[in-house]
Amino acid sequence: MRKLKVGIIGVGMAFERLHYPAYQKLTDRYEIAALCDLDKEKAVKWADRLNLSHDNVYTDIEKILARDDLDVVDIMVPLELNYKITEAAAKRLAGQKKGIICEKPLAPTLDQARAARDLAQKYNVPIMIAENFRYNQEIDMIRDFIRTKRIGEVIYFIQNRVIDFPGDMVQDKFPAKEWRQHPEFPGGAITDTGVHDLAALRHIFGPIGRLQAFGRPQTADFAPYSVVNVNLQFRSGVTGQFSFYCAGKEMQRPLIGLRIFGTEGMIYLEERDVGTINLAFNDGRKEQIPYEAQKGYYNELLNFYNALTGSEPISVTPEMEFGDLKTVQDILLSIKEDRIVSVDDHAAYQPDYRQAFTQQPGVPQ
Repeated sequence: MRKLKVGIIGVGMAFERLHYPAYQKLTDRYEIAALCDLDKEKAVKWADRLNLSHDNVYTDIEKILARDDLDVVDIMVPLELNYKITEAAAKRLAGQKKGIICEKPLAPTLDQARAARDLAQKYNVPIMIAENFRYNQEIDMIRDFIRTKRIGEVIYFIQNRVIDFPGDMVQDKFPAKEWRQHPEFPGGAITDTGVHDLAALRHIFGPIGRLQAFGRPQTADFAPYSVVNVNLQFRSGVTGQFSFYCAGKEMQRPLIGLRIFGTEGMIYLEERDVGTINLAFNDGRKEQIPYEAQKGYYNELLNFYNALTGSEPISVTPEMEFGDLKTVQDILLSIKEDRIVSVDDHAAYQPDYRQAFTQQPGVPQ
C-alpha cells in the first residue's frame, strides 16, 4: 500500500490531540515527513518525537510548500489564518495531484469563504475541510436512520449545546488559546465551535431554507453572545430549534442533547462522547445502538487517502463547508437585523461521483 507523505503546518493542540492520534492509526497510509510552525522549539520537539531530522523542521510556510516529496499538506493554524495559508498552498501545489487538508471553518469571514470555496477548481488541487462532525460515526448513523425512515417521517428536532468557555479558558483545553479568547473573526466561539453542530444538523437534514435567531449579548471577547437561540426550517420541511450556550454549564443529567421526533418514534443523542444512540418508538419498543465516539478524525483522513488514491470522492469539500459557515454568519445576521434570513439556495448538495477528485465537483450550498 502506497504511503502518502504529509507536511504539517501548525503543531499545536489540534495536531497533538486530534490529527496526530488519527495519523497513528493510519501509519500504513500516511507518513509525517515535515513540520512547520512559527515556534521552532515546539516543532523541533515534535520532530524528535517523530524521529525526524531537524532538516525537516520549518518556520517559513513557503519553504515547506516548496518540497517536492510531500503528497499532502495538513493545515492546523488559528482560524483567521485558514484562508490565507490554504490559498498559498493551493497556488504552490496547483495541478500536481497533491492534496490539502484545512481545518474548519474554511475561512474567518464570508467573503474569504467565498474565495476559499473556489480554490480547488481554480488551482486544480483537491482540498478537504476537516469538519469531523460530518465524519463522526454517530452523525452518519442518525442521518441514515432519517433517510430510511426508521422513526417514520421526521417532524421536528431540538438540540441544546452547552460549553463552559470561561471555565475551560483556565484549563488545558482549546479555549485556553489566546486567539480564541480574543478572536479576530466574527462570532468568536459561535463560529469556531457552533459551526460543528450546524454542520452535523445539515449533514443529517440537508440544506436549510430559512432561519430566525436571537442572542443574548455579552461583554466578554470570546463571543458576541453568551447564547444564541435559532429556529431552523430545512428545505426538506423539517423544522427545529438549536441553542448554543457558550458561557455556562448544563448541570442536570441526562443532557437535553439532540432529540429528533418522527411520526413513529424519536431519536435521542445525549452528547457525542456517550457512545449510544437511543431510539424510542411509539409502540413502546426501545433500542440502544452503540457507536465508536470521536471517530471523525480517523474517518476524514481515511476518506482523504482514498480520494487521493482514486477510490472515492472527498466527502467534505470547500463547497460544503462554505454552507456550514454561511449558516453561522446568517445566524449572526438574523440577530443583528432582527429578521428571518434565507440560507441555502439549492435544494441539495450532491457531488458528481463520476468525475475525478481533481475537479472538485458539486453545487455550492
